[in-house]
Amino acid sequence: MLKPRPTATREQVRLDGLWRFNTGDAADTATTLEAAVPASYNDLFADAKIRDHVGWAWYQRAVRVPRGWSEDRIFVRVDAATHAGKVYVDDTLVAEHVGGYTPFEADITDLVSAGSEFRLTIGVNNELTETTIPPGTITVDAGGRKRQQYQHDFYNYAGLHRSVWLHSVPQVRVTDVTVETELDGTVRYSIATSSPAPVQVRILDHAGELVATGADGVARIDNPTLWKPGAGYLYTLEASIDGHDVYEQPFGVRTVSVSATQFLINGEPFYFTGFGKHEDTPVRGKGHDDAYLVHDFQLLDWVGANSFRTSHYPYAEEVLDFADRHGIVVIDETAAVGLNLAVVSGLTGAPPRPTFSPETFGDDTRAAHAQAITELIARDKNHPSVVMWSLTNEPASNEDGAREYFEPLVKLARTLDATRPLTYSVVMFATPANDKIADLFDVISINRYYGWYVATGDLATAEQYLEADLRGWVQRFGKPIMMSEYGADTQAGLHSVWDIPWTEEYQADFLAMHHRVFDRAEAFIGEHVWNFADFQTSHGIHRVDGNKKGVFTRDRRPKAAAHELRRRWRSRS
Repeated sequence: MLKPRPTATREQVRLDGLWRFNTGDAADTATTLEAAVPASYNDLFADAKIRDHVGWAWYQRAVRVPRGWSEDRIFVRVDAATHAGKVYVDDTLVAEHVGGYTPFEADITDLVSAGSEFRLTIGVNNELTETTIPPGTITVDAGGRKRQQYQHDFYNYAGLHRSVWLHSVPQVRVTDVTVETELDGTVRYSIATSSPAPVQVRILDHAGELVATGADGVARIDNPTLWKPGAGYLYTLEASIDGHDVYEQPFGVRTVSVSATQFLINGEPFYFTGFGKHEDTPVRGKGHDDAYLVHDFQLLDWVGANSFRTSHYPYAEEVLDFADRHGIVVIDETAAVGLNLAVVSGLTGAPPRPTFSPETFGDDTRAAHAQAITELIARDKNHPSVVMWSLTNEPASNEDGAREYFEPLVKLARTLDATRPLTYSVVMFATPANDKIADLFDVISINRYYGWYVATGDLATAEQYLEADLRGWVQRFGKPIMMSEYGADTQAGLHSVWDIPWTEEYQADFLAMHHRVFDRAEAFIGEHVWNFADFQTSHGIHRVDGNKKGVFTRDRRPKAAAHELRRRWRSRS
């Protein structure tokens, strides 16, 4: 699905702002509540019933179609409705979608007319089940209230988290663009159209100058400027249908690959420094915010980070566009977090259940997962900043059934995109001895908390455990390995001269211990600290106002660990 872009033949109206809002089984047009778009609705209101609501919530507003669109097709596009959405034009259902982090749209041309006004209603459902991605469980308490349980350790924010658009396209138009590049300047492309039509392709440089034309799916740029980490040079592929449509697709000339135990960008070894992040800010929740986008990237630059993982879901397209322009490397992850019932058992004391089975995560869950992979790659395939797909976070890859579940998904991802390596983040329970799927992937990314959940407060023992663990993965699989999560909860302003967990000194010493091990490790290609900034989580006595593993506070103030990382990472550049 092409992102709406302004061109000579296409126009957009962004419908962000205040919408009428209510919760319940049906939209209430008499509501006096208003909610901001984009934003999660949970933190906007003082009413706990809205914050804890499980089920449908409704947004509604009047929309006027620009009067100049009489010859065009008219679409409504929703960038994200978490976790399922319905769209109505007046009283007509025009679109439904399941999946909270990828866009969907509807052609509403036959229901509206240029210059006229219509009522746009969008329903958003936050329910998670064992057949959704991410998964969860719905229960009903004695008072008849729905309760949502879920397996991920971040708050289940809901709402219209990204922009809503009204956009026009020509009757005959470009419907999809795929761009692949080689270092010699060869650009291979495929263009889909709404109906058979000849397509002309031009390649423009950063200044808008013509540098190549295409024929038969190939163009050649002489002496190309490469897209590199820290230097995000972009070209534009202009696809046009004479007299009908023009679409412009930015792209970068770069390659990514894995060779033996190295990760290569443009044929050169790359070492990841950065974070797992979250789309999470006060009041807005998961709502996209351009001000936080700019500031977060400034902090990445200040600390010396060159990359991040979109833990644990695809981020807003604006984030990837920004990374493209500024040369930040991205590991792009699906929303498949929580596919591990052993974690649930450990936290709740409930009897263990097999994670992968017809009664738990089976064929229906895998089908939803396949949809998530397909939509992620379709949306993000042309971003040069995206160098690797992460198919899941902390699955039960040590359990029976894991290989049968994941092998078809790995095959699907490679079919959809053969140009990028694949990874997944390995949970603590999965070891080099018992993991059943690591050989299917290109890079082994491990999440480990030695010195926090294991050997708490004992960094000497934690250092031994970590080094032995890393060596075990390299010895068994011989693949590149990186740390996709390591961190310690830290209360900003808490200090001690001793190694006491939760203090700023302990977090800094914890990271320094890991870095000593990384520098001794073979086949090691990167370090992503958990987490960039503190973030909100569900209710639980093991959390006080959220997860505090950020090296920045939730409002982006640095802890001592941020300075520790800055010293290390800026010395590497």
